[in-house]
Amino acid sequence: MREAIMEAARAWWHLLTGAALAVLCQLMAGVVLFTAVLTLTVIGAGVLPETVLLLRLIAGRERSRTAARTGTPVPEAYLPLEGPLPARVRTAVTDPGTHGDLIWAAAHAVYGVALWCVSLVVWVCALPVDGVWAGLAGHRPLLLPLIGRLADLETDWSRALLTPVPSAARDAALAARVEQLTATRAGAIAAHGAELRRIERDLHDGAQARLVALSMRIGLARRAYDSDPATALRLLDDAQEQAEEALAELRHVVRGIHPPILTDRGLTGAVRALAASSGLEVEVSVTGLAGAGGGRRDAQGPRAPAAVEAAAYFVVAEALTNAAKHSGAPRASVALTRGPAGLRVLVEDEGHGGAEAGERGGSGLSGMRRRVAALDGTVRLTSPQGGPTVIEVELPCVW
Repeated sequence: MREAIMEAARAWWHLLTGAALAVLCQLMAGVVLFTAVLTLTVIGAGVLPETVLLLRLIAGRERSRTAARTGTPVPEAYLPLEGPLPARVRTAVTDPGTHGDLIWAAAHAVYGVALWCVSLVVWVCALPVDGVWAGLAGHRPLLLPLIGRLADLETDWSRALLTPVPSAARDAALAARVEQLTATRAGAIAAHGAELRRIERDLHDGAQARLVALSMRIGLARRAYDSDPATALRLLDDAQEQAEEALAELRHVVRGIHPPILTDRGLTGAVRALAASSGLEVEVSVTGLAGAGGGRRDAQGPRAPAAVEAAAYFVVAEALTNAAKHSGAPRASVALTRGPAGLRVLVEDEGHGGAEAGERGGSGLSGMRRRVAALDGTVRLTSPQGGPTVIEVELPCVW
């Protein structure tokens, strides 16, 4: 009997909080009416999106209560309230999720209070004062479970009213996807612009300057050839050095666009080369990719698309560079794994941690996120104070 009483008490508490929420819904009805009047006057149109956000907050609280009672989450699907005021007002008015919240709020304002009142009567009858309602007290095993059933009835109604219809869920998912792609496109454009500026700067300050100096030395050598062959020879030697330096600069620029080692040795070989030259003790593990066995000719597993390989290469390069410069770690590990939906890159160092997206040492991790987001991938960073720092990247691709 004690367990039955405790369960009934928990159910009654659920109904009590539901009744409190129902009173809030009744107050919300006045807020909605006031907002509607203000919106019709146009002057108060800016209040409508905020009212909708408040309604979503109340509905979200009911979803949490229902999920806590049943153990199953209640899905939600809303169109994003973003952009200029006219777009936000239009979204607030046309959002099917908001319409569903309004219907739930109107219904819950009634059944939330009604069910609690019924449960209160049952509770009083089931737990009588000594000598009073003794006949009902004998029926406690029948009365107490009724409170739980009332609570379950409330959660069933709330779940039915708050669960979005499939079309609304699709619209909300599509809107969220469009928003994500818009942000991704903006990030990709920013990353592309930064990359173009870097290439232009490298060409202007490096290869172009050396080629201009090379042209001048060749011109001076031609003039001095007849009158001072020794000087001409020295100038030609300088010109050869300038040509070699210009070629080195051009190779550096090309590696920044798409490292040739990726074409020659694939991602596995390129990452192992990065590990060898990082200055750290790096352990590389490869699962399901070409070159997993470690040899240049090892062809275990397929290769990812070139864009995915390039992104993974730059992720590893940036992560190892940050680890060598900022983490204080003597060791790191890199894991490349072929998954059913794409490529997974995991880089971990044993340093002091504290890395953030805006990042110690500059915008390295921010640039990494933009590069990965351009391929619809994800970056997860874990770097508590004291370490370790773990960067996990998922790059979707078709094998």
